[in-house]
Amino acid sequence: MQRTSRLDDKLARIRRDPAGCKEFLICDAKDPDMARGIAALGTVRDAEGRERPATRTQFLETVRAIVRQDIVDLMLLSPYNLHRLAIEEKIFEGSGMARAARVNDTTEIWLPRHGAYRQSASRPFRTADLSRVMFGGREPKPGVIGADLGLYSLTFVNDVEADHRTLTAYNDFRTECNALGFRHFLEVFNPNVGTLEGEDIGAFVNDCIVRCLAGIDRDAAPIFLKVAYNGPRAMEELVAYDDEMIVGVLGGAAGTTRDTFELLFQAKRYGARLALFGRKINQAEAPLDLVEILRAVADDQIDPKEAVALYHDRMAAMSIRPHRTIEDDQVITQPSLRS
Repeated sequence: MQRTSRLDDKLARIRRDPAGCKEFLICDAKDPDMARGIAALGTVRDAEGRERPATRTQFLETVRAIVRQDIVDLMLLSPYNLHRLAIEEKIFEGSGMARAARVNDTTEIWLPRHGAYRQSASRPFRTADLSRVMFGGREPKPGVIGADLGLYSLTFVNDVEADHRTLTAYNDFRTECNALGFRHFLEVFNPNVGTLEGEDIGAFVNDCIVRCLAGIDRDAAPIFLKVAYNGPRAMEELVAYDDEMIVGVLGGAAGTTRDTFELLFQAKRYGARLALFGRKINQAEAPLDLVEILRAVADDQIDPKEAVALYHDRMAAMSIRPHRTIEDDQVITQPSLRS
């Protein structure tokens, strides 16, 4: 498997000089079909201005456009869509963009309409077959390259039976990774049930991450982390603990456009090295323009407030109707960004 990509190059530079390297990576999480079903892919407006769910065909065309744009460092897909785009269409050939598949789907992300799965403690589950993600079949095939990188997610809920199941499944997954030469990055969600609140959540999650990774040697460890932004203190604490551990932030709910830019800005300020945004990009009115402006924020060329204004100027120039007025879109609604 070829592993040369912008993602690998930037991660290598960060590891060589954790204190001095200024690299910040932007990743597009285009794997919502693993969670929300029909409603996952965003909405489109028909000729009469009514919103309806986007189709897979429309969704894949957006992915192709972002790959052609070639700004994001990593494209995360469901195994189904990875097979179509990477193996059948080979759209990543000649691109510096890395690709990865979501390789587990815990009950934490079972989010059908009218579903109630998240009311129970997250349970481990994995649909994906790693051999098929890598090779498109059970055995390697010449010229067939899927992805040798996947996202694996954990949800710690402060319950011994639930968390024991979660970690046992992660051990089994890593054993399979070692046999195949498959790499992973680790997503750690906040507890989906329980009584922890406020800063206790960040402290609990940070300790669970460190305790979990302490038993894994470097070669088998995740290449980076994807965590919720639980405020400055939690992010600084996790980043400071180990300069060999590269920490990224997950996007969460779509929120306002100010939330999107502010999350990247604050996460970077407090030590994160990556932003992995799904709904914040997928549900944007103009995803390509949003990605371009995200890159400018990450490169310290523009601040979040200016970025929102620029984004609205771009939409106006393209006659795109915004979801919110610019005044409403400048509001920070995510509580952890106001702490």
